[in-house]
Amino acid sequence: MSAQLPVESLNMENEESRTPESNSNEMETSKKILDQLENRLSVEDIMKIQKVFMVAVAFTSKEICFYDLNSKEEFSCQYKLHGICNTLICMHYWYNPEDGNEAVLTFGDVCGEVNAICFTSALISLFERPTSSTDEQETTVAITWQELVKGNHKCCFTLQHKGHNKEWVRQVSYCSNLEAFISCATTNLNTIVLGWKEKGTPPMKTTSFHVNEGVNAFDYHPGLNLIASAALDHKVYLWNPYMTKPTGVLRGHLASVIAVQFNISRRQLFSFSKDKVLRIWDLHHQLCIQRLAGMFPKCLEFQTILHFNEPHGQLFTTFNNQLTLLEMKQETSKFVKSHEKPVTCVLYNSLFKQVISSDVESTVIVWMIETGQKIKQFTGCHGKSEITTMALDASETRFFTASVDGTVKIWDFNGHCHHKLNAGRDQAADISQILILKRSILILGWERIITVFRMDTLTECLVQPSEWKGKAEHQNDILCAAFLPPQTLVTGSYDGEIVVWNNNSEKALSRFHPCLNRPLKSKSDNLPNQQEGPQAVDNSSAVSHRYSLFADNEDNEFNYIVSRLFFLESRKNGSSSGGANLVACGSCGIVRFWNTFENLLQAEFEAHANVASIIMTVDKNSDYLITGDVNGYMKVWNIQEYCLCSSDVLITQPPPMVAAIQPHNDCINHLETCVQDDHLLILSASADCSIVLSDISGSLIGVFGQDEHWRIGECSPPPDRKIAANEEKTANQKQVRHEEQLPVFKHSTPVTEENMDTYRRVNTWESTLLGNKFRESRIQKRPRPRLSAWGKMQNPIGTFSSLHMEDLEKVIDVPKPDFLQNPYKYFDVKFEEAENEKLMFPTLSETPRVAFDEKSLFPKEILDREHKTKLSGEENLNGRKAAANNALRVKSRLPQRTTARIRLGKQSANSIQK
Repeated sequence: MSAQLPVESLNMENEESRTPESNSNEMETSKKILDQLENRLSVEDIMKIQKVFMVAVAFTSKEICFYDLNSKEEFSCQYKLHGICNTLICMHYWYNPEDGNEAVLTFGDVCGEVNAICFTSALISLFERPTSSTDEQETTVAITWQELVKGNHKCCFTLQHKGHNKEWVRQVSYCSNLEAFISCATTNLNTIVLGWKEKGTPPMKTTSFHVNEGVNAFDYHPGLNLIASAALDHKVYLWNPYMTKPTGVLRGHLASVIAVQFNISRRQLFSFSKDKVLRIWDLHHQLCIQRLAGMFPKCLEFQTILHFNEPHGQLFTTFNNQLTLLEMKQETSKFVKSHEKPVTCVLYNSLFKQVISSDVESTVIVWMIETGQKIKQFTGCHGKSEITTMALDASETRFFTASVDGTVKIWDFNGHCHHKLNAGRDQAADISQILILKRSILILGWERIITVFRMDTLTECLVQPSEWKGKAEHQNDILCAAFLPPQTLVTGSYDGEIVVWNNNSEKALSRFHPCLNRPLKSKSDNLPNQQEGPQAVDNSSAVSHRYSLFADNEDNEFNYIVSRLFFLESRKNGSSSGGANLVACGSCGIVRFWNTFENLLQAEFEAHANVASIIMTVDKNSDYLITGDVNGYMKVWNIQEYCLCSSDVLITQPPPMVAAIQPHNDCINHLETCVQDDHLLILSASADCSIVLSDISGSLIGVFGQDEHWRIGECSPPPDRKIAANEEKTANQKQVRHEEQLPVFKHSTPVTEENMDTYRRVNTWESTLLGNKFRESRIQKRPRPRLSAWGKMQNPIGTFSSLHMEDLEKVIDVPKPDFLQNPYKYFDVKFEEAENEKLMFPTLSETPRVAFDEKSLFPKEILDREHKTKLSGEENLNGRKAAANNALRVKSRLPQRTTARIRLGKQSANSIQK
């Protein structure tokens, strides 16, 4: 019978990272094992025994064979365990990572039994060999199950429980956190059983959970202390091992769930059902956050398991003899993209206050720097060819784009292409820089000579290059250049050589290299319109007489690549003082300062450790140097006082570091500085498809393309903080640990679970696009007038604009009047004695009574009028009383008359009846 590997057989717990070579070796190992098992009974389970380099295979013949993986040819069976009571259908192997001798092999059978073999010296020997056996490794040691139960082997002992009532045990596992065995079965009672052994008690104790219709599989999360079970009733149950009722139920599957797997770091759960639907659950909210279907192999009857390789974000799913791989991509919910593809270059237009960026998909986007808003987009500028670099002309009304197709195009900001420069001569060319001068355009990057276009030839749409008079002076490809008015031009090549040119005559003046005695190897390629070798140059300035201290490996040409060159134009007195006036950077993270007048290397330092290459830029005032590396890190250096004068020795001390941040997750391709609202800002373009705007102190302002627009005028950057050179981190410490020195502003980094507040409420105005637009419209409204202090007002306008307004002087102490300071001069009463005396108030009986006389207070006319009013009031009152009395008398007479009339009426009625 052919060997069959059901899904329950694969278990990769505690699996170590392996190289491709080890993976191929293990595949060959598995193939050899299967070839040897073809003539045997069907395989019920197979398990790799970690650290011991063995494979345990369970057969329907109620035996387990242990095969040695170290054998180079056919795998030999080292141990054969037979005499097991029931057929095994699942196994699990656990070992102690700190001590490999401690290991547990657990297996379940078709009769509801869970057995475990606990090894105490697994690295030495799993079982004891008989003394009569030979020392050859090919000899198979036969062991009976009864021998292990009786304890005949001192290197191991057995444990057993029968907690599943003779039902098939679907999965078993040993949990070291609980020190218990977990198993499940497809039965209503004792569905999930936890078994453990207490000291001094030989039988194992068990506790069980009950699930209707049973459970196919389970998984345990050690951090949350949760057991997730895949139930046949289409649900996923979450259990606390110390509670008999589930703590949560995940509903959503339309078929029985057959596999579950935890994503421990993200606190998520994968569940797979019989209808081939994969669901991802958030354990905190117990909600399904993703559903995957329609991508798995089509088969009616299948068995499957899940294995999640958490370090690499890979989910493996088996379908009988097929294996599928699902790979998790980086979260993009909080990742802001400026372009759809990696950004290659970014420029700043000070005339229009705009930012121009390009990407590898030949797209150019124009942004407003004040708000970060996209205003224009040009697609397919060079077809499908990548745009490698860009440049602006002197008037900043046109921009140049260079592509790998060997062409350079001149555009206006309406998207109209005026000229096409055939720099590559109808061939592909990797253009690295466009340098625009007053009378010419220099294009560099793919050959040893400079490709030049004269301004007076820009009359046709397609322009061919002119001849460079200087011919070839470099031994390798020219990568970058810099120009210092009025006529100094320097170029840097792939091998680290820097050549100084006279731009008017286009002749080389001198050349220098950081390594003194390094032989320059010439390339053997044939270039048109150039000489065989470099022209003769003045020997007195041929090379620098001071060599680099980092030039330890002269044979490696990658150690000297010059990727960027910048002149320090603000240093006017560089020739007289002997200071550095040229900055170069490139491979190995090294920055070098040169004096082009003396061809002297003034200083060099390692700006970024353990990186292949870096780029840089310098502001217009030559105050700050900004460097970026391939890992997305950026550093700002203060070079105002660096290498101003000549020095007898090579300076290796780096300048003060102002800031060190990580604005990107990938390689920084271009850096640019700009001044906006008196703020010096940094533009950085990266291969992570983002363009970040930050200030010189390292504070992140925003990412171009984000929903909320910024306002640079309203944010004032914090003052520069200088980091001393001796406080800079070493190569092993600089990336992560020191947060004050290296603040990380990752706009794409996912939040870790430890730092994430799960109970934080979501701010609608910050997290939704509608809220951001509403908030922005409110901010952009005309501000209401506010009262301000006179001292802060400037240029007053109005009637009193010519008057001088100033604040009132503060009066510190008010002098007391003399009568308060010297009361005895003005009053006869002695206040000190009066204060000491007790004041006595007269009683009511002692108060004098004075007759109140109205005549002495009011005039006679008022009194007479009041008297008449009183008399008239009394007469009216008396008249009303008399009328009321008469009315009462009349009412008292009416009832008597009425009763008399009633009597007379009754008498007349009686007489009529008679």
